[in-house]
Amino acid sequence: MTYFSDYCNIIFMARSASAADVFHAIADANRRTLLDTVTGGEASVGMLAASVGLSYSAVSQHLAILCRTGLLSRRRDGRKRLYRLNPRPLRQVHLWTSRYEQFWRGRIDQLHRVLGEKR
Repeated sequence: MTYFSDYCNIIFMARSASAADVFHAIADANRRTLLDTVTGGEASVGMLAASVGLSYSAVSQHLAILCRTGLLSRRRDGRKRLYRLNPRPLRQVHLWTSRYEQFWRGRIDQLHRVLGEKR
């Protein structure tokens, strides 16, 4: 094992397995678009497929990942399956990324000071 892979394994283990699943789920742009689509309410597979421009089969695979991580819930309405956002797992992402908010605020403040001095 290389140093880099050891480092990546340590970083990966720092988050829980369920958090890693959520990070994996939102890493894909199509899955993020699917999540964005259901923020307005329940959506059928057809509506979701249209939102990302993928086949029903591809969307179904993405939906399975989102459901497995708890980001989406599914219910039947006759022959349709409707999907709804469950934002609770996204809290793990928010908690992790919020640690860097202060860092970036400091950097932006510093950039403003530097640019202000050059005027």
